[in-house]
Amino acid sequence: MASLICSADQLAPLFGANVTGAAAVADYICDQFSAVSDKFIDTSYAVDSTYLLFSAYLVFSMQLGFAMLCAGSVRAKNTMNIMLTNVLDAAAGGIFYYVFGFAFAFGSPSNGFIGRHFFGLKEMPSSLFDYSFFLYQWAFAIAAAGITSGSIAERTQFVAYLIYSSFLTGFVYPVVSHWFWSTDGWASAGNTGNLLFGTGVIDFAGSGVVHMVGGLAGLYGALIEGPRIGRFDHTGRAVALRGHSATLVVLGTFLLWFGWYGFNPGSFTKILGAYTSGSYYGQWSAVGRTAVTTTLAGCTAALTTLFGKRLLSGHWNVTDVCNGLLGGFAAITAGCSVVEPWAAVICGFVAAWVLIGCNKLAEKVRYDDPLEAAQLHGGCGAWGIIFTALFATKKYVNEVYPGKPDRPYGLFMGGGGKLLGAHIIQILVIIGWVSVTMGPLFYILHKFKLLRISEEDELAGMDLTRHGGFAYVYEDDDAHKHGMQMKRIEPTTSNGILRKQVS
Repeated sequence: MASLICSADQLAPLFGANVTGAAAVADYICDQFSAVSDKFIDTSYAVDSTYLLFSAYLVFSMQLGFAMLCAGSVRAKNTMNIMLTNVLDAAAGGIFYYVFGFAFAFGSPSNGFIGRHFFGLKEMPSSLFDYSFFLYQWAFAIAAAGITSGSIAERTQFVAYLIYSSFLTGFVYPVVSHWFWSTDGWASAGNTGNLLFGTGVIDFAGSGVVHMVGGLAGLYGALIEGPRIGRFDHTGRAVALRGHSATLVVLGTFLLWFGWYGFNPGSFTKILGAYTSGSYYGQWSAVGRTAVTTTLAGCTAALTTLFGKRLLSGHWNVTDVCNGLLGGFAAITAGCSVVEPWAAVICGFVAAWVLIGCNKLAEKVRYDDPLEAAQLHGGCGAWGIIFTALFATKKYVNEVYPGKPDRPYGLFMGGGGKLLGAHIIQILVIIGWVSVTMGPLFYILHKFKLLRISEEDELAGMDLTRHGGFAYVYEDDDAHKHGMQMKRIEPTTSNGILRKQVS
């Protein structure tokens, strides 16, 4: 908010020549006016900082959503392992993003490739950033690491999780976020002095920066260590290894949905900004519109997946619907602030079919991803980048990215193909960067036998072999003392009749 200026020299003559002490009165009025003006400025900073902190808390709550989704999607014997990896994504990511990551991402002034200031948050707060901005960006960084952990679940050594998570949040992800989000980044839409194709990349909340990076990192990890034992039979036919709790999957999905309202609308970082002074329409309206487009894309993707999978498999599958919903969210993340609500419906519809197609392809090439993370975040994230280049509107682009009038916008909205060209380059450079960083890292871990657990440990489950016991108690201690043991009852079918089988 700009400071309002009061000049005593200009105000004093307005009192007239007959007013005694006009200069003193003018000085007093201007002092009071300046004090009120300063209060308004203080309030503006406080409101924006509070908004950003609240958004950071929402994005961080997505870690709980990831944890529940991952736990429900794996078998019961690996629950403690996947929960612990989610905790360590946040913990290790916090330290490495504090020491290195934030500086590499937003250390301005810098070159177009990597930042070089604010290591260990030195010289913060500053006129550029406050601590709330760091907290918000850290929540994004650990979200990328959480995506990767789902792809390599149920067969990865614990030390590998620590190494890749630290490297991803401390270096790989920050460099990408510098390219596309820092005002110094070579492809950033905020770098008005040197815009790629005159537009820069409009990846507002990270379909590419977060979702593609996390998904592609998981893709390399899962490819290098191979599928889980039993995922494909000797003929290459896919065998479903179902997660143990649809309840946790649904709970995690709703928590992620809730957190996405900090992920996308929160990416404005400020809410108190008027596009036209004295009007009901301002940045707060754009924040609301972004929440609406996010909601519509997710809802459309969920319904499309529901009926699409019903036609393909004959079942109403809640897990598939949850993944479809999240695929819609991942896709709309890039363009959520610059597209109309009706376009978000198109985004969600296509995202659902992208996810279904990617899953079919994964089965064909015998690729195993317990959470469909690479397909969901990588595939739908890439679609979201293309979608934005097609449907971004001129009005919203100029409002959200001011500073350069007549900036190119969506191809289908009459804005030409320059934005599409910039976004194709974004997809290619993210694929290249993750390939030359995370690919070799996972390969080195594999060669040093630090990536995959032994066959014996995998069959027994990592909870028992690596973490000291199962997440769930299957025996009643009192009953065991008296020679009785509780049994798990599994549903089976025999001759088309549902029966109960004691295990």
